[in-house]
Amino acid sequence: MRSFGLVLGAVALVSLGACQKKSSAPTTVKIGVFEPMTGANAAGGAMEVEGIKLANEMFPTVKVGDKELKIELVISDNKSDKVEAANAAQRLVDQDKVAAVLGSWGSSLSMAAGPIVKDKKVPAVALSATNPLVTKGNEYYFRVCFIDPFQGTVMANYAFKELKAKKAVIIREVSNDYSVGLARFFSDSFKKLTGDEGAILSELNYNTNDQDFTAQLTTAKSMNPDVIFAPGNYTESALLIKQARELGITAPFLGGDTWETPEFMDVGKQAVEGAVFSTFFATEVPITETSKTFLDAYRKQYNKEPAAVTALGFDGYLVVRAAIEKAGSLDGPKVRDALAATQRFPGAAGHITFDQNRDATKSAVIKVVKGGKFTYLTTVQP
Repeated sequence: MRSFGLVLGAVALVSLGACQKKSSAPTTVKIGVFEPMTGANAAGGAMEVEGIKLANEMFPTVKVGDKELKIELVISDNKSDKVEAANAAQRLVDQDKVAAVLGSWGSSLSMAAGPIVKDKKVPAVALSATNPLVTKGNEYYFRVCFIDPFQGTVMANYAFKELKAKKAVIIREVSNDYSVGLARFFSDSFKKLTGDEGAILSELNYNTNDQDFTAQLTTAKSMNPDVIFAPGNYTESALLIKQARELGITAPFLGGDTWETPEFMDVGKQAVEGAVFSTFFATEVPITETSKTFLDAYRKQYNKEPAAVTALGFDGYLVVRAAIEKAGSLDGPKVRDALAATQRFPGAAGHITFDQNRDATKSAVIKVVKGGKFTYLTTVQP
């Protein structure tokens, strides 16, 4: 009897070991969502998260080899702050052990996370961060949007060809890498188009969270420019334009993709009518079958039109999910390699092909504020 009991005990231990071994296999994969959920950029972060969450609801699992794993989103608030951004990224890779990272709205915030994902070999995909430095020299950072050299050129072309502008003033958010970079690319392109090194009459600066732009606008008014290029965060940009109109400045205002938030119009109201900016996607011109799928699902769930960055959030999730499936692994370098090989992936905001710098080659959309709505003007191919 004693020997029979020992045999039963051994069988039980083997069975228990087998169960433990089986249960230790992962049943979920974590994807980090690295966004400003509070602070100056919170509205932008919220719009990107909407797209990510919608994609997760529609495509909640990923096949890794012969296993179907549930995708769990781990949302980390970078608080619209560079130091907090580095801390948030560190938590995602060290504590949460995410397989990939999505975000962030704001090039400066993405750049703060860059060294961390590179060091930990965790692939990251920026959704709307357009500064070239986000991906430059970082094999683990990708993006699903165009970059500022293209965006700056698009808006310089619009100023020169559509508005017949010969002289411009630039007003930059000097503490914002996105604004400074985009202003530089607009300046270089505008000078080249006009053939005039003096085509930029002045480059005026303000800081994030400033609310009084009287000094900059008084200077701009005295120069009587044909156009004012003022890329910056949505709140400051709207206040800037509002105060410009109050001072009697009638020159057209041009900006970049950050203007496409409801807050831009809530703050600027009638003053931002006619403001023209470049962005990533227009609901009026679906590009792929995924565009239609995304639009139908978003409209049904939210009963409104999505922002361009929401489509990019949707795309970022899908492209990471596809890379994990292609890699057949959650290993960071393998997922990175699968991302790098992405060719003409059909996203909601257009096909995604990553170039040698891990940047997406995408067209730009130009919109105008008309009747209190963001209205499609045209699409510019790269």
